[in-house]
This record gives sequence, structure tokens and C-alpha cells, in this order.
Amino acid sequence: MKTYQDKEELKAEIEKSFKKYISEFQNIPEELKDIRASEVDRTPAENLAYQVGWTTLLLKWEEDERNGAEVKTPSADFKWNELGKLYKHFTDTYAHLTLKELEEILRENISSIYEMIDSLSEDELFKPHMRKWADEATKTATWEVYKFIHINTVAPFGTFRTKIRKWKKLMQV
Repeated sequence: MKTYQDKEELKAEIEKSFKKYISEFQNIPEELKDIRASEVDRTPAENLAYQVGWTTLLLKWEEDERNGAEVKTPSADFKWNELGKLYKHFTDTYAHLTLKELEEILRENISSIYEMIDSLSEDELFKPHMRKWADEATKTATWEVYKFIHINTVAPFGTFRTKIRKWKKLMQV
């Protein structure tokens, strides 16, 4: 996993990967958003719903901790060994929206993640044991907050960009 020197480098990497990812949806017709391609595991709407779901959870973890609430990761309704059910929940919750609506929610979440990054001290972002939700999310590993941000933004934007590009090629979009 990539390490970052500071907040600005992390935000720049998120911005770069997000722009590449979200640009792939610009020429997908709305009427194709729910069409499944045999070689790709998610439709365009499901692809965006996944990103919206994870970024929403990430923001909720931080908000809940700041408000003194007990944080359950990945969520109060799902355990880490139930990720398939969580992904279905993301689809059920968000995939019915238009691609433009999904894109707008994701843009808002990314903007909120930038605000979250800016609100954290360098220590809170880059040192371990600075957030209960980060400590309790992994049983055996110690992860800093920036790693959770990375795996819920930069990493999936790259992976899912490849998937949506493959979908577009198969659909001839």
C-alpha cells in the first residue's frame, strides 16, 4: 500500500484517481446503467453504488467517533465476514439512482473526505491508535486512518475503473 508524506499528497492522489474513475461514466447512457456484462461483476450503477457505500461508511465512522458514539465497522448491521451482504445493501440502497445522482453523491463524499483529512492532525492521520474505529476495524493489523482512506478511495477507484472500462468495451460504449 502506498504511503504518503503529508495530507496534500494524499488528497492529490485521491483527486487524481477519482478524476480518472469518474470520467469513465461520462458517456454511459442512463438506459444502460443496469445492464450486466457477462465478464464484469457489476453494472455501472452497482459500480458507483459500491464507491458511494464505502465512502459513506468511512465518513460515518469518523463522524460517529467525533460525536462520542460507538463505531461498529464495517457497520452496525454487517460484520467483516458479511461483506457480500454489505455490497448487496450498497446496491439496494444506491443503485436505483441515476448515474448523475450517484456521481453527485460520490463527489460530495470525496469533498467531505478532503474536509475530514484537513480536520485531522498529521498524527491523527498518519500515526496508529489515533481513532478507535481504525483500531477496532482490524483484529490483527494496526492501520492508520490514512490507510482506511486509501483503501476506500484510491485503491477501488483504480480497480473499479478497470472494471467499468471492460464493461464499456463489452457494451461497445
